[in-house]
Amino acid sequence: MAGYFREVAKRIFAQEFRESNLTFKDGDDQYAPQYLLTPTAAKVNRMFIVGTLTEKEDIGTDSEYWRGRVSDPTGSFLVYAGQYQPEAAQILVECETPAFVAIVGKQSTYTTAEGDVLTSVRPESIQVVDGNTRDLWVLDTAKQTLDRINSLKDDENDTVKAVEHYDTDAEHYRVMVKQALESLKENQ
Repeated sequence: MAGYFREVAKRIFAQEFRESNLTFKDGDDQYAPQYLLTPTAAKVNRMFIVGTLTEKEDIGTDSEYWRGRVSDPTGSFLVYAGQYQPEAAQILVECETPAFVAIVGKQSTYTTAEGDVLTSVRPESIQVVDGNTRDLWVLDTAKQTLDRINSLKDDENDTVKAVEHYDTDAEHYRVMVKQALESLKENQ
């Protein structure tokens, strides 16, 4: 596979991820990556999230298939791992809750019969981390989110697409970032 490269894992808060529903592919090739465009114009194929694993459950019928809930200061991500993510599934099996975890994974969306888009993460890797790592992730994610908010006026293709689709309220996401940063003060 000449020219293959790994997508950069984007940092995004759970609230923005849950409020995202615009998916598309770059190209017509069956192997073209699937993206989720968020309200602040993050073009997400892979994600890097850090939060608290608050619950986990084996929801598989024929084989183990684990669902976990990972919370950050803005909400929670649903994480699903099974036979195709054996290392990640094993961490979910062994990890005690609550625990801080860092996850690199693919964004995944599912459209219900009613037309609602549900978001989740398929982990490529999960690591147990400490509270300091989580706090640094919140700071980095806040900075990147604010950078995207400040770029919403730019006339770039993905930015225009996001603003047109979501009618993005920049203040809504500024408040989200502020609340995430305030949560760090509360934890000290």
